[in-house]
Amino acid sequence: MRVFTSFDEFAAQKGEHLGYSDWHVVDQDRINLFAEATGDHQWIHVDPERAKDGPFGATIAHGYLTLSMIPALGKDVFRLEGPKMLVNYGSEKVRFPTPVTVGSRVRVGAELVDVRDVAQGKQVLVRYTVEIDGQSKPACVAETLVLVVL
Repeated sequence: MRVFTSFDEFAAQKGEHLGYSDWHVVDQDRINLFAEATGDHQWIHVDPERAKDGPFGATIAHGYLTLSMIPALGKDVFRLEGPKMLVNYGSEKVRFPTPVTVGSRVRVGAELVDVRDVAQGKQVLVRYTVEIDGQSKPACVAETLVLVVL
């Protein structure tokens, strides 16, 4: 994990890859819990027997489950010390090129894309790429915005 002790040190990494998280297994329990939380019980996510004969050969994680893992995985990549507050401000772009089948290991890589001045402080754009162990295409690519209050 990279630790930045000042915002200027962090901002100097604009255009740079910041690193990777550890690998994490996406198991059926996590998928089922997400289905319960969102009400999305589509069989491709929650019915292992039916999914065996489906298009992916197994259940798959919801795309939004994969996206929702980014904050937790991202904490393994870098930390910015000093700001009063960091606030999720939204996303610029999100894509799900490859489904995450149950039992897959995923990790996230982060790239600092942009730093913008805003009235409340700084707005930071980070591109996160969720990789699947053994797959050439990522599970998710998301450009996320964070408001940094200094």
